[in-house]
Amino acid sequence: MCLGPAPLPEIPSTPKDQRATVYSILGDDLRAMTLEAIEAVGGMASFVSPNETVFVKANLGTAGFVRHDIFQTGECTKPEIIITVAEECLKAGAAEVIIGEAGQTDRFDWATLRALDDSADLATEAKRLSDQYAGKVTLACLEVESPEWDPIDSPWTGLEHLYISSLLARADRVITLPVFKTHRWCHVTGGLKNFVGTTSRAHYGPGSANRTALHQAAGGVEQCFLDIVAAVKPVLSIMDMSVCCEGDGPHVLPGWWGTTIDVKDRLGSWLILVGTDLPAVDATAARIVGQDVAAVNYLNWAYHQGLGQIQQDKIDLVGPTLTELAMDWQPARQTEGFCEVIIPGIMMMFERPT
Repeated sequence: MCLGPAPLPEIPSTPKDQRATVYSILGDDLRAMTLEAIEAVGGMASFVSPNETVFVKANLGTAGFVRHDIFQTGECTKPEIIITVAEECLKAGAAEVIIGEAGQTDRFDWATLRALDDSADLATEAKRLSDQYAGKVTLACLEVESPEWDPIDSPWTGLEHLYISSLLARADRVITLPVFKTHRWCHVTGGLKNFVGTTSRAHYGPGSANRTALHQAAGGVEQCFLDIVAAVKPVLSIMDMSVCCEGDGPHVLPGWWGTTIDVKDRLGSWLILVGTDLPAVDATAARIVGQDVAAVNYLNWAYHQGLGQIQQDKIDLVGPTLTELAMDWQPARQTEGFCEVIIPGIMMMFERPT
């Protein structure tokens, strides 16, 4: 039996009460929607300069670990979005775009990660982009392909430092590409929690997919990923709200985990949210699905720690309004015992037939 998170000590409140802007993009073509999202925030050249290295953190957490299609079930960020972002970075002059994930297995085959419309796979597209542009696209299974693990400060968790991939820590620019899901421990997951997948299971295991030490730290995994965000300072969040996961995410397995939701069935179109303020993007997504932002610890902590804006009256939503985007979404039950759920739940996912 493993313990839950230790209590978080009192942290000085230093919110930055700047306004934030979040753009909402509706459509049925994820590539076109991603381009529209990037244009809405001023184009990729606003964030990426020539010869810079860009680290792109997509949510690919169950790649290579489960037998079902992680994009059709809504667990992971769609390749159409990832490919489009990588190409726009190269067009802006990036020397290298690193797409990295340290999920629940040491290594996975990028060629098996195919677009939702089955038109392309990440391995083939990475080679195409590297051949076509002056820069290159690197696909990194971080657990075994991270050159080093760099320490960053984690002053409130009791861990003192967190170790993250040097590919992330030393990149010039960082972009997060989450898929939105309700979450069994965090209420919701988006661009902030996405960075858990840049830590090493070998450091925080032991020897399993669960990173137990992060979940047992003061403030739990939430404070850990906020410390990572504070250190690497992502410049952009592009949130995938196309095929997602509702209920007891972040995984999909009806009866134990969450269930798949196609946002087209609720809104008539898919949705992408984009912004430079990660808490604002996550909070906006939470409000769209009827989640009480005040109940989401990590969003409130992010605000009070000066990482971004979550106050609704200080977030300008450009495009369809919250009222127009509001949709029914089954919330997640909040679970206290981490190991008691994650270990048998992961095993059930792995055994799920194709």
